[in-house]
Amino acid sequence: MKNDIKEKAPSTRLKKAQLQEKVLEFLDQRKNQSFNYKQIAYGIDVTSKSQRNDLLNLLDDLVAAESIIEVGLGKYRALDTRATESEGIFSRRSNGKNAVIIGEAPDQQQIMVAERNSMHALNGDRVRVEIAAARPGQDPEAKVLEILEPKEQVFIGTLNVEKNYAAVVTDSKFLAADIVIPRKQLNGGKHGDKVIARITQWTDDQMNPRGEIVDILGKKGENTAEMHAILAEFGLPYKYPENVEKAAEKIDAGITKAEVAKREDFRNVTTFTIDPRDAKDFDDALSIRQLANGNYEVGVHIADVTHYVTPNSTIDKEARERATSVYLVDRTIPMLPERLSNGICSLRPNEEKLTFSAIFELDKNANVVNYRIGRTVIKSDRRFTYEEAQEVIETGKGDYAEEILALDKLAKHLRRRRYDAGALEFDRAEVRFEIDENGKPVKAYFKESKDANKLIEEFMLLANLTVAESIGKVKGDKKPKNFVYRVHDNPDPEKITNFAQIASRFGYKINPEGKAREVNKSLNRMLKDVKGKGEENMLSILAIRSMAKAVYTTDNVGHYGLALDYYTHFTSPIRRYPDMMVHRLLAKYAEGSRSADKMKLEDQCRHSSDMEQLAANAERASIRYKQVEFMQDKMGQIFEGVISGVTEWGFYVELDENMCEGLVPVRDLNDDYYELDEKNFCLIGRSHHNKYTLGDRVKVQVARADLERKQLDFALITDEGNPNKPRRERNRSHGRNNPSKKGVKRERKNKKS
Repeated sequence: MKNDIKEKAPSTRLKKAQLQEKVLEFLDQRKNQSFNYKQIAYGIDVTSKSQRNDLLNLLDDLVAAESIIEVGLGKYRALDTRATESEGIFSRRSNGKNAVIIGEAPDQQQIMVAERNSMHALNGDRVRVEIAAARPGQDPEAKVLEILEPKEQVFIGTLNVEKNYAAVVTDSKFLAADIVIPRKQLNGGKHGDKVIARITQWTDDQMNPRGEIVDILGKKGENTAEMHAILAEFGLPYKYPENVEKAAEKIDAGITKAEVAKREDFRNVTTFTIDPRDAKDFDDALSIRQLANGNYEVGVHIADVTHYVTPNSTIDKEARERATSVYLVDRTIPMLPERLSNGICSLRPNEEKLTFSAIFELDKNANVVNYRIGRTVIKSDRRFTYEEAQEVIETGKGDYAEEILALDKLAKHLRRRRYDAGALEFDRAEVRFEIDENGKPVKAYFKESKDANKLIEEFMLLANLTVAESIGKVKGDKKPKNFVYRVHDNPDPEKITNFAQIASRFGYKINPEGKAREVNKSLNRMLKDVKGKGEENMLSILAIRSMAKAVYTTDNVGHYGLALDYYTHFTSPIRRYPDMMVHRLLAKYAEGSRSADKMKLEDQCRHSSDMEQLAANAERASIRYKQVEFMQDKMGQIFEGVISGVTEWGFYVELDENMCEGLVPVRDLNDDYYELDEKNFCLIGRSHHNKYTLGDRVKVQVARADLERKQLDFALITDEGNPNKPRRERNRSHGRNNPSKKGVKRERKNKKS
């Protein structure tokens, strides 16, 4: 061994720094071997008793500092610092917590990337990274070596133009730095404009990226500018390309005798639409007449959009890319140009319209005796709002009262049967705002689903499931043709089991392991029993969160929430591209054509699902913006509400009066040091064990209304009615006021990204 590891000995006693250097060098040269302190001493020629004592102490210090590893009692080796290379998607955050995401779910790995090692990669870029091996007790870190595929993206913000300087202060949660804009790249932008900017250069030696103005949305704070900014934030269009509008203007809206001759004629059958009071795109209508045998014939008539929009046309390509209409608080951004969505295709009263219909013969108990699906022509007799139809249902009086009451009775039979089969019954009120001419919210009100809403819902569901069955349900071993389904997978067993355990604490029994019908019946029973109780909000929210998301796909797995084996979207082609796909497939298969290309359908299904999620996110962002705007003049006012969300940075409260949601920051809970209990959805005080749990009722005061961040901040009110007063004055040293290292670390951690 002496010949193998012995180094040249120093002539004098080594200082600590020199001794450390020798030890690290010795171990680094022999990475895969471990040595006891005597072997290390011999290897670096430490012979004196005093120097050996120094070495023993140093080895303990190096282990404590995680500079070397003690692999066994008294056995040491160098850290494994070998790096590996990989590829992943860069995740940038304005709070500096950058990471690279490697692999696919559920085996994804997220590895931290320091800003100095990021090469200024942007959120969503595909990158090649070097991953350093983790030191004991620490997470591994990565360094970006190359940006392989930059993600095309823009940033929304406010333009700040000074005498010798211009920059965009971004609203982005993905970018902390302002974007410097050279004057020649301002594109007409002026100080205070809400703009869209693109980064054109960001070198390693630059603190801030350089960029250009792509578009000007308007002045900061103006309603249209802010709504367009929300759309742009999610990559959604906020205006129509001129060529698409021109293509729509060229469409002939006329209905020829030859075209009518190809269709079943319902122009003389009682037909009407029932829609929200502010709707303009009426894409569904109902007809009803009683047959000689006493049964009812009910027609579900859907705008025949695909008669006017041909595959791969200019309008079709734009609709395919958008995939959905987007519904913000104060406006609709239609999937199709308004000439089609609000004009030619809209089933307006007293106008002949081309439709694609599912026509049912129903007995008095709403059992389907027969059905047919095909192209039709209709003429709506009346346009009802939901409120008008509801008044007819409640009073039995009004236009077409006999027809509406008959439809309502049939719909209630359909609804009861769905729930008996195990369909879920989520029936939560939604907040809506009345908007003035300037786009300002002046009043909040609750949108409730009443019998008129449910009437339309039931017949749309009946049409959708029947269309899906007509293609997907085949006899014997025959293979069904490829089709577009709307599916809702079974909930994750772990999530539903966890939810059942939480519900049991409140005395509600949920069966998490039975058949879908049994599980859903127990969920519906709980949702009914919890109505009006303190835990209603909490358990309703958790029940929804335990469910999977509904998506479009060619692989039919059924619809768990509706308890249906077959389901699709057929009834809204004006606002959803998958419905247009379904209409085309129905027409294609009715002509005897072979099965459509599965991969092409699946690609569009995936895109449509993604766009649906983006549209939902944009809608929620617009609601948050209007909530904050609505609450701006209510600073200091006190409200009661329910804790609707719990995070490490605080808890969210939904107000009873208007369903506006705001944050009570954990940094303001200064009576204790609070920690998140994720499993039980609560924040718990470390010292006094005060607990804030999802569903708890609280009293809060409006503290801040930040429109740029779309965030309300609330101050918690104590029993005495004073905001922020600590319940125990002696504990003010906890949390953000505690200068200890742990307190400081938690303060940084709790800053919301």
